[in-house]
Amino acid sequence: MLLRMSSLFLRTLRDDPADAEVPSHKLLVRAGYVRRVAPGVYSWLPLGKTVLENVTRVVREEMNRMGGQEVLFPALLPREYYDATGRWTEYGDTLFRLKDRKGADYLLGPTHEEMFTDMVKGEYSSYKDYPVTLYQIQTKYRDEARPRAGILRGREFVMKDSYSFDLDDEGLKHSYERHRETYIKTFDRLGIAYKICFATSGAMGGSASEEFLAPAATGEDTFVACHDCGYAANAEAVVTPAPATEGAGERPAMRVLDTPDTPTIESLVNHVNEHHGLGITAAQTLKNIVVKVTVPGSGKTETLVVGVPGDREVDFKRLEASLAPGEPAIFEAEDFARHPGLVRGYIGPQVLRDLGIRYLVDPRVVDGTAWVTGANEPGKHAADVVAGRDFVADGTIEAAEVRAGDACPVCGSGLSIDRGIEIGHIFQLGRKYADAAKLDALGPDGKPIRITMGSYGVGVSRAVAVLAEQRHDELGLRWPREIAPADVHIVGTGKDGQIEAAVEIAEELEGRGLRVLVDDRPGVSPGVKFKDAELLGMPTILIVGRGLAQGVVELRDRATGTKEEIPLAEAVDRVVAACRE
Repeated sequence: MLLRMSSLFLRTLRDDPADAEVPSHKLLVRAGYVRRVAPGVYSWLPLGKTVLENVTRVVREEMNRMGGQEVLFPALLPREYYDATGRWTEYGDTLFRLKDRKGADYLLGPTHEEMFTDMVKGEYSSYKDYPVTLYQIQTKYRDEARPRAGILRGREFVMKDSYSFDLDDEGLKHSYERHRETYIKTFDRLGIAYKICFATSGAMGGSASEEFLAPAATGEDTFVACHDCGYAANAEAVVTPAPATEGAGERPAMRVLDTPDTPTIESLVNHVNEHHGLGITAAQTLKNIVVKVTVPGSGKTETLVVGVPGDREVDFKRLEASLAPGEPAIFEAEDFARHPGLVRGYIGPQVLRDLGIRYLVDPRVVDGTAWVTGANEPGKHAADVVAGRDFVADGTIEAAEVRAGDACPVCGSGLSIDRGIEIGHIFQLGRKYADAAKLDALGPDGKPIRITMGSYGVGVSRAVAVLAEQRHDELGLRWPREIAPADVHIVGTGKDGQIEAAVEIAEELEGRGLRVLVDDRPGVSPGVKFKDAELLGMPTILIVGRGLAQGVVELRDRATGTKEEIPLAEAVDRVVAACRE
């Protein structure tokens, strides 16, 4: 393949786009790889389309090597498939919904579990047909409330989704592990740095779930890692080790304290220590947050109180993950007006059972532990409020923020916290969708076997942005060779036959099987050409410039920044060798 910049549909920009916040957005637009059409919607220009196709090729090759079989579904889907599983309502405002001219409801597919399940049900009926894994690489649509960061979080994106269908849970585990291994090979080939993290399943449902997160300072996902035992988890899925329960026999009786003008945990701690001699820290107070939880499609809203140690904030993403598919919202003033038994700012768990309100607590709140918490009276708190004696929780919930140094749930060492971008997610779905579709296989004894499923996704277009996030410097992009638009970028600076020599080398390299981009633009200054070469980010750059008169050219490695002058007569062999290392 030989691309000539004199005829290539490409325009680089010197300045960052005004709406760009992250490096990948800035560089992909400046280098002419993508262009914005609408919020969260982008067009791919020739070089960008080539990178996208290269990522797609790697994903497809690894899926085929695993034994997956590729299919393709429509993006426009009728409502009834999603009604059967409840996701027409569960997905909420994220779905793009529309009607045809006859008034029938449709959606633009965000994922295709229902369609895969229906396809297998229509084609397979015997246990002899299983197991099978199907996949597609297709455009998906989600109505993001805040599309941002270019193609990292868009409303339209390319995704690989695959689904395994097995006769039993052991088969599902095997399919899950095969996908896990395939994803490792895929991301290794793409040159993406990643971490495999325990995760929650959310609206997808199912049991076992892991995310492949690409560490990046601009990532929207927070994950923790233990450098002693290797444990890693998305912050939403972190399990809090519960301390041992304590005996309440020697605890003092609960007592009510006057605590005027204590609107914050800090002011409460200062007041009770100064005026009541308690000597406590914020971690010994119990903060109670009231939320209203709506289950999509049910038409019902539940009042729920969540208790966390006072030194921690509630992480709303963790709360949402714990309550999914329920959707929590914070109690407002009008909600409190309808619940006079809940005294805003002074809520304690002592009265919640009498009020018929469910109470879920942080795992650290174990029986026998004593807390300072609200007394359910304005200006008053209660001390020595003992879990299991003065109140009984209805269960635990992972909702408190996770901090660096928190104990690893596996080995107890301190956890580190980092940010990352989700590039892959694997689920053991189980029978949620098979039950909805009544997907059965006739067993050897003539009895039906309910199929169990797995779901596995890779963000194909997102992987392009992730590579741009991880592989760039102050000059521009630095693509790994596997997915770069070309192996080598040859720059002919435009004087004394330099462009002609550059084109001649380019044609020779194409004949040797390399993908070549040659800058043969006349009338463009060498400085602009050099900047464009760095910005576009091909792994190898060859400069045919002033040294041509002395029979030398300059060979650059874009990743390392190393440069060396080499004899013109050796240029082709040296470039071929560099590209095949």
